[in-house]
Amino acid sequence: MVGVACTLTGGLSTHRHGSLLAPHDVTATLLLSCDDAIGIIATVTGFVNEHGGIICSSETHRDEEQGKFFQRLEFEVDHFDLDRETIRPLMEWAIGDHFSVRSRIAFSDQEQRVGVLASKPAHCLHDLLSRWRLGELPGRPVCIISNHPDHTAEAEYNGLPYHHLPVTPETRSEQEERMIEILEEARVDLVVLARYMQILTPRFLECFPNRVINIHHSFLPAFPGGSPYRQAYMRGVKVVGATAHYATAELDQGPIIEQDVTRVSHRDSVTTLVRRGRDLERVVLARAVQAHLEHRVLVVDNRAIVFG
Repeated sequence: MVGVACTLTGGLSTHRHGSLLAPHDVTATLLLSCDDAIGIIATVTGFVNEHGGIICSSETHRDEEQGKFFQRLEFEVDHFDLDRETIRPLMEWAIGDHFSVRSRIAFSDQEQRVGVLASKPAHCLHDLLSRWRLGELPGRPVCIISNHPDHTAEAEYNGLPYHHLPVTPETRSEQEERMIEILEEARVDLVVLARYMQILTPRFLECFPNRVINIHHSFLPAFPGGSPYRQAYMRGVKVVGATAHYATAELDQGPIIEQDVTRVSHRDSVTTLVRRGRDLERVVLARAVQAHLEHRVLVVDNRAIVFG
């Protein structure tokens, strides 16, 4: 096991509309879902205005089939007259309990810490670390955990602790408990499975609900499980894809955050499908991680609402 001090700086955790905010421009991002009703938008924006907030951006969505309303609202809090801890419950109270309100709030000056899990495939891990070095992703990686020793040099180059935790069927429970311990000690807000090729138990996932993002090398729900590119080849598909989703106890069935595809043909072998799929996996995983860290994802039941 190799442990070194983390030196990567935070990415774009304070960015808005493509430009950097001044250090004093702290914003709050509210994600809200409730029963649809007349006046919800007016109530929420009126609450922010009444207490001295300055609205920076707002996006809403009405689900007419289910009668639900969703909103993402970002506002400055420098002159807000409420303590941070009271904003969310008081806003929910203003809307009304009978609307089945569910919400969460995050602040731009609270650093988000990310733990990355990886196995032997390195492309997604390398891509994410490169984006963090270039300042293209919000948050900050704080540790890498792998069941193989292959990425030790990459961790050292990025100044990150690397935890090599081999796993066998007999040691899976002990290994997972150690992973949970490391991630909790690192105070991670998000766990990213950068092609971590082990199935996580419900015990692990319960520790980080809707905070474990997996990249699946298939356009789900087609070809879940192992060897999706060989499955795709045998079916003669005309597109291959990648899917980033929140990991749940039901394998490859979690809320989908991001997907993409590329066209292929009968001329592509399994090897070329894998190579082309890797390009998609990098991009799709990075987009999903960015959306989560920018507080643009709202999970309702097993569905992810992703704001732009």
